[in-house]
Amino acid sequence: MILGFFRLLFFLVAAYIITLFLRRLLSPRRPSGRAAVHPRTSGTMVKDETCNTYLSREEAIVENAAGKEYYFCSQECRRKFLEKNKT
Repeated sequence: MILGFFRLLFFLVAAYIITLFLRRLLSPRRPSGRAAVHPRTSGTMVKDETCNTYLSREEAIVENAAGKEYYFCSQECRRKFLEKNKT
């Protein structure tokens, strides 16, 4: 009777340890306390001519038309601008 109790106790403790191990192994990684490294940007904001949103110059899609640079947030906005300003 006592041997059966200790055997049950051993299996419960082993199952608990295995559960903790699997939880740690399979859980998504938490970000560390360190700050993420982002590429430096100039801080210059430009305006999308189609949807009037502002975005950083480095992220913008640039189109040269009539000697002037135009900036867009997406290819869709660029396409709309070009269709509207065909000559």
